[in-house]
Amino acid sequence: MKVILLERIRKLGQMGETVTVKDGFARNFLLPQGKALRANEKNQAHFDNQRAELEARNLELKGEASKVGEKIAGETFIAIRQAGDTGQLYGSVSSRDIADTICENGIQVDRNQILLNRPIKVLGVHEVLVSLHPEVEVNVNINVARTEEEAERQARGEDVTLEVEEDEEEVLSAEDVFEEGAEPTEEDEASEDGEAADASADASDETEEKDA
Repeated sequence: MKVILLERIRKLGQMGETVTVKDGFARNFLLPQGKALRANEKNQAHFDNQRAELEARNLELKGEASKVGEKIAGETFIAIRQAGDTGQLYGSVSSRDIADTICENGIQVDRNQILLNRPIKVLGVHEVLVSLHPEVEVNVNINVARTEEEAERQARGEDVTLEVEEDEEEVLSAEDVFEEGAEPTEEDEASEDGEAADASADASDETEEKDA
């Protein structure tokens, strides 16, 4: 389907451009969201008449978005989640979760403004792109941790999963020591008893030879 864009659409085109998109994308997103019009002579004439007004409105929204962008650009937002020892989350952090986390800090954003390729599924500090306006995009950091303390450590650049690996090494080391100093088994005792009997027999033979 051909549509006339009423604003800049990322990876698609600028305001006023006529572009071809998939029917589903046009019907489910562009048209109902008021971001485009079907491309025909009537709508083209309507756009031409409204262009100055649309551009003025766009500049106003861009200015508002820029102010918000200045507040959150490079900022870090903490998301507390449960995770395993390896750092794998029990679930994931989605675009909606990130939007809610930012909103909790007093900045109003919509989940559709969070440009996340795939949900976050591991602990760590993740850089996420936020589109506040078609022409205003900023990066924020989402610090996903199990506790506030872990979030602080991750913010300092520490890897909270290293501690788990070190603990595992200590356990393995302890097991090695236990094996080296382990109590003898029944088989070991039987073997030792056999060796003792053989030694006693050899000593007896030596005594008889001397007496002879």
